[in-house]
Amino acid sequence: MTELLQQVRVIDPVSEIDELFDVLIADGYIQAVASRISDISSDTQIRDCQGLVLGPGLVDLYSHSGEPGFEERETLSSFLQAAAAGGFTRVNILPDTSPVIDNPALVAQLQQRREGQGGNFSPLSPPSPLSPPSPLSSPLPLLHLWGAITLDVAGKQMTELADLASAGVVGFTDGKPLENLALVQGVLEYLQPLGKPVAFWPSDRQLAANGVMREGPDALRFGLPPIPASAETTAIAALLELVATIGTPVHIMRVSTSRSVELIASAKAAGLPITASTTWMHLLLDTKAVKSYNTSLHLDPPLGNPSDVVALRAGVRAGVIDAIAIDHTPYSYEEKVQAFAEAPAGAIGFELALPLLWQHLVETEEFTALELWRALSSRAAECLGQKISAIVPDQPGELTLFDPQKIWKVERKSLYTLSQNTPWLGQQLKGHVVQTWC
Repeated sequence: MTELLQQVRVIDPVSEIDELFDVLIADGYIQAVASRISDISSDTQIRDCQGLVLGPGLVDLYSHSGEPGFEERETLSSFLQAAAAGGFTRVNILPDTSPVIDNPALVAQLQQRREGQGGNFSPLSPPSPLSPPSPLSSPLPLLHLWGAITLDVAGKQMTELADLASAGVVGFTDGKPLENLALVQGVLEYLQPLGKPVAFWPSDRQLAANGVMREGPDALRFGLPPIPASAETTAIAALLELVATIGTPVHIMRVSTSRSVELIASAKAAGLPITASTTWMHLLLDTKAVKSYNTSLHLDPPLGNPSDVVALRAGVRAGVIDAIAIDHTPYSYEEKVQAFAEAPAGAIGFELALPLLWQHLVETEEFTALELWRALSSRAAECLGQKISAIVPDQPGELTLFDPQKIWKVERKSLYTLSQNTPWLGQQLKGHVVQTWC
């Protein structure tokens, strides 16, 4: 199949391009990119793309799948469909499934389910009781798995890291705080020769205690147990000391405070081999939003104070924070219908992130389109030691086509994910992904 995208706005952070072009795509490969393309075959499908945006496929560093173990929240099928509908061409599942992704057999099993012909899934992925909004025309994204660092809930025993690396995991993380610094040191030493990324979520759980909201005036006003910023910053400082001593590259997940941005900036200036990410909701909302007590605003780490949001946005623009992660965390309706402090932390995000980030950061001119796309695509891939191809001829078409003006409503019938835990449920959004190529 050959398609001509006429006068589409090409946003390519790899080539630093933001211009109008015609783009010819044939059988999944980019054939030509030019100001005007007229020499086409008679069977070429011509699409008027004025007002649309074409960029490299989006890459999500880490998100949660329900399957295996919690299929009522999300199956692999619904997870991948939601990611594709949100413009993602590569996704990476955290290992906190049930069972945990801590052995090569489970890695192989999950990979086989994904690689079923025609995107089919085994009977272990039950169909959704609610039909998705419409048949998904975009291909499913590439799926990678994070391997668990530890075997036990207490986080005291390492998995067989070399065996997991050989099984093809994208890298290693637990997706939860590791407070045993001796274990962290051992992991960094052991992983050096394996050449796989390792990601840590720095958080001191003793300092966080039973808190559910960032410490500050709003936490006092709303009467919710606070989490001090130091719960994150002290853990980051300790991790940076280990990296400085051992030298193993590390990715720092879920950065959420202004002081954390300062620590990471200083470490990068000193030459430490680190990358960092924040999540999309921490760039959009602050503690004032918690006034609604909507349990989809209960996140971990919690939403920051207004000064934290300012620092995180500046950090992304400056490249101190390399990437924006989605951290898609589905929960069932029953799990989230509790008091704010009792509900599990997390919110969905695949189908919402790009429209909301574009609306609140690009349309307001706080970010350029290139800055946003870079953090969601090419730099996210680089954090995993991967690359995204530029939008140039003779390259595979790993692409996302986005309509920044399309209005749609966030509701069950418009979402591919099985869960609905988002504070934007029932609201109208502007911006929707049209198609992906993968």
